[in-house]
Amino acid sequence: MTDTSPVPGIDVDPVTAWFTEHAPTVAPPLAFELIAGGRSNLTFRVTDQADGDWVLRRPPRGHVLATAHDMGREHRIISALAPTDVPVAPVVGLCTDVEVNDGAPFYVMDFVDGTVLRDARAAEAVTPAVRRRAGLSVAETLARIHAVDPDAVGLGELGRKEGYIARQLKRWNGQFEASATREVPTVTDAYARLLQHIPEQGPAAIVHGDYRLDNCMVDDAGEVIAVLDWEICTLGDPLADLGVLMVYWTEPDDPFAALPGAATALEGFPSRAELVAAYEGAGGRPVGNIDYYVAFGYWKLACILEGVYARYKAGAMGDDGADADAFGSMVTLLGQASLASLDKIGP
Repeated sequence: MTDTSPVPGIDVDPVTAWFTEHAPTVAPPLAFELIAGGRSNLTFRVTDQADGDWVLRRPPRGHVLATAHDMGREHRIISALAPTDVPVAPVVGLCTDVEVNDGAPFYVMDFVDGTVLRDARAAEAVTPAVRRRAGLSVAETLARIHAVDPDAVGLGELGRKEGYIARQLKRWNGQFEASATREVPTVTDAYARLLQHIPEQGPAAIVHGDYRLDNCMVDDAGEVIAVLDWEICTLGDPLADLGVLMVYWTEPDDPFAALPGAATALEGFPSRAELVAAYEGAGGRPVGNIDYYVAFGYWKLACILEGVYARYKAGAMGDDGADADAFGSMVTLLGQASLASLDKIGP
């Protein structure tokens, strides 16, 4: 029997009425299960009485900045990519009438039945051969994203095309300075050096912004069947995506993991070098010197975590058992990793 109990963030009756209008095969009553939450957009799995299966995305409850969790933007991006060879979930519809659901817009996609190798525990459930194929498919899929002509799919006005890295440096340094309650010399020094070595940007491409293994869904063979979480996608330098992927792609002998519990240190997953080769082999942008983009990825993550650290220290995050000082130490380590990558390209 489907559980139709109230779910925070979902107004069941008006949302059911929306489904009836936009998904004609729906068989109410509907059940809603929160499958991803926190400070990012909320994701619910929606099921009906006839084995119908969908995914509903909406902003966090109590969100303040509408542009930070823009449902229309995500819906537009996924809809534009649907006819391409970039795997995305089929879109059912977008609701911008905030009176329908809990004062927030939302959009709905068909449910894609696959696996997210979110951490080592999830990846241990598949074979080393599947892990290897998943890693290579992640790299090949990124190449396909970057091969899409934004203008040809109606995304040419998604963001400014030029000066991507410079804008990102300004944005994240501003965030860092606004949240920092202490001196973090590694991060400050990395910022100064990143400014000095900004690479020349080629033609603008679609930049996912948070591309990593756990934002991809794979099938039983390890092929990527859906790329998830497009909320910070824009236009710019595609190699920034590859740099971020390298940062999160922990190898077995790394001194620390940017993503604790990362799956990619397990047997079977390809190395970072193999990912780069797979990306280029699938038609991705010629990589050249990836070290700058890796340095940028480490530095950007440091800026983000400094904000998390500051909020924990101020008590704004409540008592959820997290170790605030561990976040602070990670910020320093990430700054050091950024500097180490920059050392490979010169002073």
